[in-house]
Amino acid sequence: MTPEPFTLRGLRTPQDFPGVAALLSAADPDWPVTPDMLVVWDAAHDPNLYRYELVAEQDGRIVGVGNAGHDDFAFEEWRYFGGLTVHPDARGQGIGRALYAALTEQLRARGAQDIRTMLSDQDRDAPGRAFLAARGFTRTWDRFESRLHTDAAELSTFDDLMGAVAADGVQLRSVADLAGDPERDRRLWELDWKLFQDVPMGQTLTRRPFDAWVRQEIEDPTFSHDLSFVAVRPDVQDSLTGPYVGYSSLMRNPAGFYVIGMTGVRREDRGRGVAKALKVAAMRALAAAGGGEIRTFNDPPNKAMLNMNRALGFQRGPTRSRYELHLDPLTGERRPIPTPEETA
Repeated sequence: MTPEPFTLRGLRTPQDFPGVAALLSAADPDWPVTPDMLVVWDAAHDPNLYRYELVAEQDGRIVGVGNAGHDDFAFEEWRYFGGLTVHPDARGQGIGRALYAALTEQLRARGAQDIRTMLSDQDRDAPGRAFLAARGFTRTWDRFESRLHTDAAELSTFDDLMGAVAADGVQLRSVADLAGDPERDRRLWELDWKLFQDVPMGQTLTRRPFDAWVRQEIEDPTFSHDLSFVAVRPDVQDSLTGPYVGYSSLMRNPAGFYVIGMTGVRREDRGRGVAKALKVAAMRALAAAGGGEIRTFNDPPNKAMLNMNRALGFQRGPTRSRYELHLDPLTGERRPIPTPEETA
């Protein structure tokens, strides 16, 4: 069969979002997106960071999308993060190769030294993994996904834990309950940054500006104010975080499941069951609202959180891995990098 012709062009916002959302959802049905989500994410992008976005169009239909830009979680001027997706029924026609060539041409012209992307270990991503390997990308870091449905959780078994945390002077308040605190968002921004610095993610993190964090977190329409909880210790008055000592956030995917964005407790309050209590509070609130599935991601070195999730009843799901291509700053040629097994 002769491949149908296609064209590459820049992404048009917001008119391309319905087509792009349909494409992304077809390629990864476990993590569907909607046009509204793309609108929000586009508006929340930091305009100070470089971004380049393309679509492949075939017979008036978007069949491929690619993007690359600065990583706001681990910013370096020479580091870029991106991805490309081709609709499952449009593969094998050179669309992915054309998108990749256009993206990398832009990044090499900007002096890119590190290009990153993510893929899962699921069978449907096998062609993508082969595509990356053929272009010199190396798997450098894994993130384990775990899932739990509140219907399968014995939430009453955590009564003693919740009582002990309360007796220790910690109040578990939803983000919605704290709406009356005029410093809520800024305190959560400070606490979130403090907690993220202790998450072993295999890279040096950079801090998002306050306004960008609020747009991408608290104001994201998938963020659940009722199911995200803060550990409050009234006797603590930190100059940056006030009485907030722990935080656990839940985001609702349009497919109906929830995703944990962050769970952490400041160092002074660890080892007292507060982090587990935060998750139990969210699980109980979700169960009371009708129940649902919760998904979370953890890094292999974070054994304490992995063990906690197992104790709560989470079951391991797919693994998502970071793939990297390192380029010599002078020649633009690929530089070899070790795999996780080689550095273990």
